[in-house]
Amino acid sequence: MLLWRLRHISDRVYLILVSMVVGLLAGLAAVVLKTLVHDSQKVLNAWVPAQYQVFSSSLYPIIGIALTVLFTRYFLDGNLGRGIGPIIYNIARQGSVVPRSKLYSQLVSSFLTVTFGGSAGLEAPISVTGSAIGSNTSRVLRIGRRERRLLTGCGAAAGVAAIFNSPIAGVLFAVEVILSELSAAYFVPLLISSATATVVSKALYAGQPFVLITTSWPVDAVPLYLMLAVFTALLSVYMIRVYFWADKYFEQLPGTFRKVVLGGLALGGLVFLFPPLYGEGYNIVQLLLGGHSDQLVDNSLFDVFHDQSVWLVLLVAAGSMLLKVVATSITIGSGGNGGMFGSSLFAGALCGFVFARLINMSGLYPISEVHFIVLGMAGTLAGVVHAPLTGIFLIAEITGGYALFVPLMVVTSGSYLITRYFEPYSVYTRKLVQKGVYVNQDRDRGLLAQLDVASQVQTDFLPVHPEDTLGELVQTFRHATRNLFPVVDAGGHLHGIVSLDTVRDALFDDEHYNTTRVRDLMTDPPAIVRPDDTLLDTLRCMEQLGAWALPVLSPEDRYMGFLLKSTILANYRRQLIKESEN
Repeated sequence: MLLWRLRHISDRVYLILVSMVVGLLAGLAAVVLKTLVHDSQKVLNAWVPAQYQVFSSSLYPIIGIALTVLFTRYFLDGNLGRGIGPIIYNIARQGSVVPRSKLYSQLVSSFLTVTFGGSAGLEAPISVTGSAIGSNTSRVLRIGRRERRLLTGCGAAAGVAAIFNSPIAGVLFAVEVILSELSAAYFVPLLISSATATVVSKALYAGQPFVLITTSWPVDAVPLYLMLAVFTALLSVYMIRVYFWADKYFEQLPGTFRKVVLGGLALGGLVFLFPPLYGEGYNIVQLLLGGHSDQLVDNSLFDVFHDQSVWLVLLVAAGSMLLKVVATSITIGSGGNGGMFGSSLFAGALCGFVFARLINMSGLYPISEVHFIVLGMAGTLAGVVHAPLTGIFLIAEITGGYALFVPLMVVTSGSYLITRYFEPYSVYTRKLVQKGVYVNQDRDRGLLAQLDVASQVQTDFLPVHPEDTLGELVQTFRHATRNLFPVVDAGGHLHGIVSLDTVRDALFDDEHYNTTRVRDLMTDPPAIVRPDDTLLDTLRCMEQLGAWALPVLSPEDRYMGFLLKSTILANYRRQLIKESEN
């Protein structure tokens, strides 16, 4: 079959056809997951009387997290790989090879978590599933590494497009977050895959998640848009930092089922106090866009005070906004599965609502709360995910708010730039960077990160002892191929270095061959390199010192060899050629 394809179908046409298949499969996966989650949630809530749903909503999350943990342990050997970060790692370090288990693991685990009220989004699991479909389809069809990278991005784009019925946002998400680049050859397959998934979603799933009809925006409100950009940026920084603080906390917490119990109870308590935190939260966004913000307090402890304070709705909205990232972190950290994509949209909508409601209550300037709700969603998404174009087009497509394009640009760009100042890496890439994995935004660092110090060490430098005489050093020179010599004692510890250039004059002093010692001739190395140092930092150090070689010492301070600038640059060039060919 592959031979027939090579004879009758060009590579470009074939890639487009495969991208359509990937879009079709990813779209079906997204529709199946969203449909199952929403229908299952209706079933779970249908048999519970309305007055008791606040209690059931507090108990359901621990069940979902426990089921997810059991599924992960007994069906995936404890290896779930949550979030989009592992996909970025697969692309950067593993030739875009995504494990086959991700074809189903993300769907099942996120279904169990979110169906039972886990406070996380389905976007990341669907995007990961789409990436797995693209990667494994290319492997089955024996498609090359470069095309496999593209099809992995096509799957991610198709997943996002199918969730929101937003093909352009899907493409931009793949470009900004997954692939981190866009070439002319990439654009058409990405767009076709995304469009195919959107067609599948529109045919099988109920329309847009949100609806906004607007025809204009007031120019006088530009200063308020700038203020909203600042607020969404601060919210984005807060969400990123809380998320990773919680991630570190749960990593250190011992016992899998201890995490389930503590996390489930904590999440249940949050949902009990703030019911909007239950599940994805898109129903809350729909209430806000529909002008029904007073329903935020329904089925909560605050419901009895509903008519007694105009600040009550704002209190619940602000609390839900700030606690959403906490609820999502607990959901994921205790064993559930989901993502920050939907949580950032939820928190951003509440941020825009609170901001607009406060402005209107102050009487400074009457503004449309609906406009600021969707602008808050775009700004927070751009900050948390570091994807401003995705934020602009996603909100424009899913709300029909193309008339708000200029305000969207102002808020998302401002939020993104401010967030980048405080948090250089997104919620998806920060953990990868901490592990030394860099993506295409810093190509030099990314390529050098793929080379470790230990593999670059040169060990053909002849060592000399501090007590060796000048005569013995001369004999060593005669058998050496290098003009640099480490001075090492019997225990393997480095005392200094001897360079042929620095001792050239002493070589002709025959009278002192037996009296002059190496310790009298050696000098301190300009710097020391450790195995855990990065090659980029090492190169910068060499440039500043004007050194062509630096000694490498083990953690026990034992001499290992020398690191040469020429070796690093040669391997960098080799890695760059390999990346370009693939």
